[in-house]
Formats: sequence, C-alpha cells, structure tokens
Amino acid sequence: MAKINKTKKAGKKFYVTTPIYYTNASIHIGGAYTTIAADVLARWHRLLGEDVFFLTGTDEHGQKIQEAAEKEGLKPKEFVDKIANEFKEAFKILNISNNNFIRTTDKYHEEEVKNLLNILFKKKLIYKGFYESYYCVGCEQYLTDSDLVDGKCPLHNREPELKKEEAYMFKLSSFQDKLLKLIKTGEYNILPEIKRKEIINFIESGLRDVSISRLKEKISWGIELPFDNKHCAWVWPDALWNYVSGLRQKGKANFEKFWPADVQLMARDILRVHATIWPALLLGACYELPKTLFVHGYFTIGGKKMSKSLGNVISPIYLVNTYGADSVRYYLMRNLSFGNDGDVSEHSLVERHNSELADKLGNLVSRVTALAEKYSIEKIDNKLLKKLKLKEIEKYMQNYELDKALNEIFAFIDVCNEYVQNKKPWETHDKKVLYELIDSIKAISILLSPFIPETSEKIAKILGFEIKFENIEKQLTYGKIEKAEILFKKIEIGEINQDREIEKQKINKSEKIEGIIKMSEIIKYDDFKKVELKVGTIKKAEDIEGADKLLKLEVDLGKETGKRTICAGIKKYYKKEDLVGKQIVVVVNLEPRKMRGLESQGMLLAAVSDDESKVILLSPDKKAESGWKVQ
Repeated sequence: MAKINKTKKAGKKFYVTTPIYYTNASIHIGGAYTTIAADVLARWHRLLGEDVFFLTGTDEHGQKIQEAAEKEGLKPKEFVDKIANEFKEAFKILNISNNNFIRTTDKYHEEEVKNLLNILFKKKLIYKGFYESYYCVGCEQYLTDSDLVDGKCPLHNREPELKKEEAYMFKLSSFQDKLLKLIKTGEYNILPEIKRKEIINFIESGLRDVSISRLKEKISWGIELPFDNKHCAWVWPDALWNYVSGLRQKGKANFEKFWPADVQLMARDILRVHATIWPALLLGACYELPKTLFVHGYFTIGGKKMSKSLGNVISPIYLVNTYGADSVRYYLMRNLSFGNDGDVSEHSLVERHNSELADKLGNLVSRVTALAEKYSIEKIDNKLLKKLKLKEIEKYMQNYELDKALNEIFAFIDVCNEYVQNKKPWETHDKKVLYELIDSIKAISILLSPFIPETSEKIAKILGFEIKFENIEKQLTYGKIEKAEILFKKIEIGEINQDREIEKQKINKSEKIEGIIKMSEIIKYDDFKKVELKVGTIKKAEDIEGADKLLKLEVDLGKETGKRTICAGIKKYYKKEDLVGKQIVVVVNLEPRKMRGLESQGMLLAAVSDDESKVILLSPDKKAESGWKVQ
C-alpha cells in the first residue's frame, strides 16, 4: 500500500461514492435516495464526456448483523448474502449505473483492511488499551452526554450501553490540528456550509482516540486483526476503507486514474466519522483525501427520521413496481432540496407524476410528435432554444443543486408548452414551428437523461438522436417523425395502493377498510345490494416479487365468471400450500385495481382482529360449488 502519486492525471475524471449500506435489514427508500443522487451525478459527468467511476455497496460485518442472523437462524454470511442480493436487485430496477458493488465480505476487501491495519500499527497509530463510553448499537457510534436526550439516543430512542473492555485504539486525537486546518481551508471540503461549521465546532471541542477492535469471544463476525487473532476489526477501518478497496478491486491503473474521490454522498448521521476517522485513516496511511463530502438530509414520516432501526420504512422496490423507476427517480430528486430534510408520501409522488411528468413533459412530447407525424417538419434556426438557461443548469449540477436543475429544465418545458398554445400548429400546420419544438424536446431529453434515463432513451429513439451533451445545441437531423407512445399514464389519487409497505405508520382505526368507507358511515340498503358476492375456490397461490404482505391467488368463480386473479394481503397469516383448494367468498363486481404491477380482479372477505394479529378467511361451512352466489 504505497503513497499515492500526486502527479496530474490525464483527462477529466469523476469518482463518486455512496455510503455502503448496512445489511442488517432490507433496503429502504433512504438508501435508494442517496444512490439515485449519486447515479444522477455519475450520468451527468458521463454526459459531459468525463471518465466516471461510481461505487456503491454493502457493509456486512458487526454486532447488529450477527444478532440479526442469529434471530433468523442463519449463519452471518448466509444472512448478508441474502440482503446484499436484495440491494443489488433494487439498484437494478432503479436503473443505477454503478461501476462496482463492493461487499466488505469480499476477500479482496478483507486483505486491503488487514494491510491498512498493519501499516497503522507499525506507525504506532494503533495501540492496545481500553475504551469506556456510551455506545448506541443502532448508530454504531459512541455518544457523549450532550448527544443524549433524556438519557437516550435521539435517533433510535434507546438508552446507550456504557462499555469498558480491552480494545485496540486508533490515535484519532493526534490528527485534530491537521484535520481542522484541512477543513477550514476547504482542502477537505464539506457541504452544505452549515455542516462544515458543525464539524469544525465538533473537532474544536476535542477529538478522542477511538476503538477499532472487539474481542472475538464477544463479537466474532468481523475481520481478524493481523497482529492479534483474539480481536476483530470494529466498524470504521473495515467500513470506511471500502472507498479505497472498491476502486482498487477494479485494477491498479483504475485506482491511480480515479483516486481521490471527487464527491462522497451521505446522510448527516455518518458525517462525523467521515469528517474525522476517515480522513485520519487516509492521512495515517499517506493517501490523498477526497475532495468533497456532500451531506444530504433525512427523510421523515410523521416528523421522525426514516430508518430501519425504527421500522418506519418504505420499500423502493414497491414504489418502482407501482409507479415506475423514472417516476420514483424524478420525484425523489425534484421533491426534496438536496442537502435539506424532507417528507415523502405516495400522494405527493402521484401529484408530481401527474402534473409534471404526464401533463407537462408527456403531453408536450405526445402533442408535438403527433403533429410532426401529420404535417412533417422543416429545419430552421431554433430560436426557441435560446430560452433554455443551459448555463444555470450546468451551475446547479456543479453545485449539487439537483432539484434546482430540474426546476430550470421544467421551466423550459413550460416555455415549449406555451409556444405550442400560442403558435397553434394544429391550425397553421407550420413545419418550422414544429421543428423548433422537436429540436427543443431533443435538448430537454438530453438534460433529463441523468434523472429519467429510460424515458430519455425512448424519446431519443423516436427522434433519432444520440444522448450527448454536445447534441443539445447541435441541430437535429431527422427522418420521418412518428407519434410517441404515452410516456406517463396519469394515476388517479384514489387508486393509490393502500397495502403499501410502510411499517408502523399510524392510521386511524376507523378508516382501515380500503381507506374509503369509515366504520361509522351508514350506507343505503340499495347500495349494499349492488355488491355481488360469490363462492370461489383457490387454485393457485404464489408470491409476488418484492411484496412482504401480498399473495397472488388464482380463484375459480364458476363457469359464468371464470377464473380471476386476486392480490390479497394475507401472506403472513396463511401458507401458500394451505390455501390451494380452500373455498372463500369474493366480491366479484369490484373495479379492478393495480397492485404491484398486477391487476387484482376482486376482493376476498376475511375477519380481522382489532389489533390485526389474526386474520380468518370467510368460507361456506359446507363444500359449495364455485360460482354460487352469497346472499
């Protein structure tokens, strides 16, 4: 592990990282948010013609994983293999373009960590001692008295443990003055500014040496220290070194080309370790420091941080399966000011999908391509494009103001829609106006390609251009234009799936019947008579990919009605094999609805306990023929 050559590298490069995600539980939307933001930046810099390396991955050692694996009756490696694959699958359906997915259980990474520890130990930057401090298992960080609220960790609402035991310590305190100078001068840049000031104040209050090992007799799931086989590496040398090992894993030349990282994205709960322990490890091993740490905000639900430990999480897989990858990507980048906290909801996602993606972008592309197909286009100088504020968009992207860049792009979409209305090409058949609009749509789709790549590729294929930054202002050469398919179908607010994967969300008990009819609400007899109930026999019961609660049922409802597919939230109450052959009662004249990308063609009836711990399917007390009416 030699000192990095600081000679200038040829060509422009961009190295972006996400934190590696802890594999004690499945991915939630907070991790997806950081990864989508990194992907947007990676795609933007590729669009500019730069060489890009984008690293993400999973953190797979530690106490919480050991405990989670034991709880599920699995070996730790079996457990992390399962969770890591879930992350990979989620990133695949989110269209994430990472160059490497690092796992801290990779043998290459483990050897890199051992090499680092040997170097620091030989330099006497690691020594055997004891640590005693409040420790939050949820944060995997030590806390001071000032960090606690009513004696508890404010993030995880639990009392920390007071720990003292033998451990190897890293001399973090010896780097205090050096780190302060690097951060104050901006050589080690921390954004936003408020976070830089926060870290300066934290370091000025005094850095303490930190524990970097645990006795194997207590925590065995970790990398063994190369100089003491009774200890395992604890968290930071293992987890933080992924940014080095994950890059070098792809070859020495790759590492020399891309190191140091240009920007590292993270939420504020891990800022302190990235602003202190991480650069101290690099300085101790004689590495250049990353250029920028960018700290984004938290997601909240009901005013509380969304986290796996608290259990109030939303699955990004569910959102993608329900609304599509581009809609989810766009919503998360547009709805939240990057760097600030924000609240998420399906309702606001649907509103942005409908009003911006469908009504503005989708409608523009559909109208203009239909008119161009009908009346053709004639190439002229595109004066409309001069209203696109390209320099401002570039500046926003450079400053990581992703929501502002999107706002500016959509301001130009508004200009184009107004231009259509004012010029009325459906009346004038003006081929030159249609060319200006088609050429402007080309520019829009190129600029949107880092955010909604699938949609941009569809538009590029229809109009016959390549997604390159230089093609924004390069006039479109074209053949015959064909009308575009509908890019974004509108979603009715009432169609939002009430069986969403949001855990521990407080819902009014009186509004739980599909979120529509209140228990106290009286309906007329004639209205009730409209409900058609029939006996059905379950022929098949299958899992639905990404769904924790739903099962896909194939139900025979007799000759008149035939077989129906029903998505039912009964997975945790019934085994699939126990359902096959079971008779149930089904509402057969209910409007179909989309659930997990499937059309559910009815609703089964069940009795549910007040606390929802028990669910019993309603069945005829004797064998009945499929299709019999229930009256």
